[in-house]
Amino acid sequence: MKKHIPNIITCCNLLSGALAVMLAAEGLFHCAFGMILLGAVFDFFDGLSARVLKVDNPIGKDIDSLADVITFGLAPSVMLMQSIRMATENSNYAWGWCAAVSLVMAAFSALRLAKFNIDERQTSSFIGLATPANAIFWASLIASFPDMASWAQWLPWAMLGMAAVSCWLLVSELPFFSLKFKNLSWQDNTIRYIFLIGCVLVVALCCSYACAKHNWHYALFSGTGIILWYIIANVFNEK
Repeated sequence: MKKHIPNIITCCNLLSGALAVMLAAEGLFHCAFGMILLGAVFDFFDGLSARVLKVDNPIGKDIDSLADVITFGLAPSVMLMQSIRMATENSNYAWGWCAAVSLVMAAFSALRLAKFNIDERQTSSFIGLATPANAIFWASLIASFPDMASWAQWLPWAMLGMAAVSCWLLVSELPFFSLKFKNLSWQDNTIRYIFLIGCVLVVALCCSYACAKHNWHYALFSGTGIILWYIIANVFNEK
């Protein structure tokens, strides 16, 4: 029975992603963001459970990638598509084209996952932005500001431009550090400790601003802030 536990957890990730897609299509962005975060939790524990239980199931890796395509590829893409569609359906924008371009991010996420599966360099770090990081960035941004695309006529196109940058980061050859600690030494994990300290500050700032404005939506922006901080920390780490 224990050999099936990691796959069951992975299927829970897939179900979370499917629910996120459904909720995003209905414009329920906060709930969709919650499902993506829940999927990320399942994604963490499926690998952990496989290592703890010493399960080596060849089908597990394939199921994990398929689940991640839904949760971290399709779900945030549908959130972006629906956000732009809701902002442009009464304007002169051809929202159908916007929707098509938005969904390209799901295809690049699938390509990123396929590259990860065959790339032996990514055992202790990442080459290209990880799909969960990209998903959290977009889901947090859209959940925090669901009507952002309607603020100005140029913003939908700016969001599509940002999505194009995300697609490039997903399949780029840029190295990104992982949060896997081999030990607790500061010297060996300096960038990881600095990143975690920065994450606490980002969450504190977003929550403080949300309290000051009496709007909890701003607290959700901490997800986007953390991913931006991750990218900035990685640039400084490489330099």
